[in-house]
This record gives sequence, C-alpha cells and structure tokens, in this order.
Amino acid sequence: MSSSTAVTDASFKQDVLDSELPVLVDFWAPWCGPCRMVGPVVDEIAEQYKGKLKVVKLNTDENPSVASQYGIRSIPTLMIFKGGQRVDMVVGAVPKTTLANTLEKYL
Repeated sequence: MSSSTAVTDASFKQDVLDSELPVLVDFWAPWCGPCRMVGPVVDEIAEQYKGKLKVVKLNTDENPSVASQYGIRSIPTLMIFKGGQRVDMVVGAVPKTTLANTLEKYL
C-alpha cells in the first residue's frame, strides 16, 4: 500500500497549498519509466517523514492544469511546497539521499 495520496487539479489547493505541513508533490505519469523508478523512493520518504511531511502524487496526464501552472516539462518532477509556496524542486529519478537532503531544509 502506497503511503502517498493522489491529488488532482481539483484538490490541489486544498491538499497542497492549504496544508499545514510541507508537501512533497510527485508529478508523474503511468507511461514514464523513471517515474516508476522513483515511486518506491517517494513512498519510503513518505514513511520516513510521516507526521512531518505530506507526500502526494499528481498524474500529469489526468491533471494537466496544475502541471502547466508550475511549468512541468519533464517528469518525474518532485516539488516541495511550504506555506502554499513552491520552495524547491528535484527533476528526474534521484537517489533517496538526494531527495531527503533537499527535504531536510524545509522540515
């Protein structure tokens, strides 16, 4: 069972921008190979930072408006939001340590 939540164009504001906790958003699509590689890493991060960080996934095929709003050109793109603002992003399938080090700055 994945510990991250799926978000949509419709729920993005409520789930991400209005969140009390920092949010890691995984922009992905089912056909994207690197997205499948980074998926388990994102799930591990969700477990590791439970209670300190919210982790959500946004399918860019089904939710194009949020993806275009944030200028997503390549996936996977992992974006960190805090207080309704995008504070950082990591593009591509990165090792867990890279992602964790980036996240630590905002927790």
